[in-house]
Amino acid sequence: MLLSEIIAFRGNARKDDVVWAVMASAGRVLRVADIYPARAAAIADRDWREQQVRAYAHFLRQTRQPVPRYSVVPIRRADLPRSWRPLPALGFLRGQFI
Repeated sequence: MLLSEIIAFRGNARKDDVVWAVMASAGRVLRVADIYPARAAAIADRDWREQQVRAYAHFLRQTRQPVPRYSVVPIRRADLPRSWRPLPALGFLRGQFI
């Protein structure tokens, strides 16, 4: 799912069908990390995830792992993959980031 596809649905969705998604990207891979009904909650989660990544920045550089980046975008619930599960902020330490 591309960020441009998610934004394209913004005006077409019913208000109760739209949630705020924290998107995780590493290189060209983009995944929904978590979803929230309120934008403020999604921003707080994004900030927390970025803080966790900063805490492990040295480790990431040493192991040459891609540094995940996080953003917040609106998304329709119907656009979530059926098998979607929230991504742990530090899942990349166990090879589970993306």
